[in-house]
Amino acid sequence: MLALVGPTASGKSEAALRIALELNAEVISVDSMLVYRGMDVGTAKPSRAERSRVAHHLIDVADPSEPFSVARFKSLAREALEEIAEIGGRPLLVGGSGLYFRAIVDDLEFPGTDRATREALETEAAGSGAGRMHERLAGLDPVAAGKIEPGNVRRTVRALEVVALTGRRFSEFAAAWDSYPPERVRVAGVRIPREVLKERIEGRVARMIERGLLEEVGSLIARGFGGWLTSSQAIGYAEVARHLRGECSLEEAIAGTVRRTASLARRQMAWFRRDPRIRWFAAGEEGAEGVATEILEYLRG
Repeated sequence: MLALVGPTASGKSEAALRIALELNAEVISVDSMLVYRGMDVGTAKPSRAERSRVAHHLIDVADPSEPFSVARFKSLAREALEEIAEIGGRPLLVGGSGLYFRAIVDDLEFPGTDRATREALETEAAGSGAGRMHERLAGLDPVAAGKIEPGNVRRTVRALEVVALTGRRFSEFAAAWDSYPPERVRVAGVRIPREVLKERIEGRVARMIERGLLEEVGSLIARGFGGWLTSSQAIGYAEVARHLRGECSLEEAIAGTVRRTASLARRQMAWFRRDPRIRWFAAGEEGAEGVATEILEYLRG
């Protein structure tokens, strides 16, 4: 597989169009928010015109009101890869979600969840305390317990839930995260100086407002936005929803969106820096488009 990764607002999607056309490839989006229908402006989703030029997969596959997991993403991505292979095509993974990227490339396992089991463990934790739950985990899975802070109830409960549901240690699933098989992917990464990226983020948010983000969020609110688990927390959407409810000014919503986007970009880079397979390309104000030629030549091999 071929891939182009990097932080949000780095221009990956724009560069990917040119690269995909040159390679006769189809894009598989590796983005946790592009999966939602009707969330277009705030996610900087490729336009219909752009998608008519290059086939895109894993976009608009879920309603914002429904839960969407990485396990479901992995299943849909595998279907897309099979479809592309059947026609002799070439997949180009593009995005900034490191979790989704590795789910596809490294075929990682994601244990399921069960609401009743999770709630029972959470109730037990509330009664007995985090330390007692961590001690219980240490007896069942000492490797996992050694990597989880004793006070981290959420992670402790998740590890115990996996043991209860699968009969396997949580650490058995986590061990795969430390392996980066080089033969599975040729991946280019876009790296941009922090201050330059912040300016790009500010410009991007301003354009979103101009292109109708307030109207888009207003339409989602009319459908029930706010009670939806994942999509309602999307960067930009949560802030604009607060503004439309009269809880903050537009300026505050914009500033909050810029701040959360910059924080996301830092987390994305921290994630991708751990992957030794990525060949990094230093970009400037033009973002990934400015180094698209070099990236194309590298992906061509």
